[in-house]
Amino acid sequence: MFLEINNTKIYAYTGGKAFDAAKPTAIFIHGVLCDHSVWALQSRYMANHGWNVLAIDLPGHCKSGGQAPQTVEEAATFIVALMDAAGLRSAALIGHSWGSLIAMETAARLRERVSHLVLVGTAFPMKVSPALLESALNTPEKAIQMVNTFSRATLAPPNGAGSWVFGAGMALGRRVLASNTSTNLLHAGFKACDSYAGGEAAMAQITCPVLFVLGEQDQMTPPKAAKGLMDAARAAGKTVKVQMIPNGHNQMTESPDATLFAIRDFLAA
Repeated sequence: MFLEINNTKIYAYTGGKAFDAAKPTAIFIHGVLCDHSVWALQSRYMANHGWNVLAIDLPGHCKSGGQAPQTVEEAATFIVALMDAAGLRSAALIGHSWGSLIAMETAARLRERVSHLVLVGTAFPMKVSPALLESALNTPEKAIQMVNTFSRATLAPPNGAGSWVFGAGMALGRRVLASNTSTNLLHAGFKACDSYAGGEAAMAQITCPVLFVLGEQDQMTPPKAAKGLMDAARAAGKTVKVQMIPNGHNQMTESPDATLFAIRDFLAA
């Protein structure tokens, strides 16, 4: 479906079900150089099991128009506008990588309007190496290959019917990069992650329970890099759950069932 936000059409995948703002709603937020499709299994399952689903393309990405967010804060402002445009009083926010920072910042702003917060493949600070930032700016094809190499712990997940996740990741990155000819989405997204400084302050402001879904072999956002956020959440009295998932940074495709079940069970609690 498309929503009109700030005079721009924004695409959200609903899992094949009609949107009903009266249902409990889960908003899925993708990471750098991705789109709604990275949540295909998880979003479709939730849509067929009693949840409203909005798996979005961020502005300036693929099917969504508008200017691509340049910071986590800009993207969070967009998520607030998305919820208002959809008529949602509350929603669960699920974000991966850059999307996890966006979800967290949004939850800090909206407080009671966010029922659950799921951070998949998260870290704070989410620093990006200068070499990768430079490559993203000047040699994006090389950077896409670097990212997919470090993001994958397997070439074909055992429950993925032999799907070649590295090749699929490369194809997705190229497609998303080509979808916006005015903004280098790879460099802009990485720069937004690298410059975000509000993680621990945001965690202190949220009011909902938090689930950390972390990849055991994640080289992009190693599990230990989320410890500061966990400590900040616990120090602020938040309910915190941690679920370790096999494989690497792209848990949704490398360990799709385990990631789904972690999200499903947390939202049902």
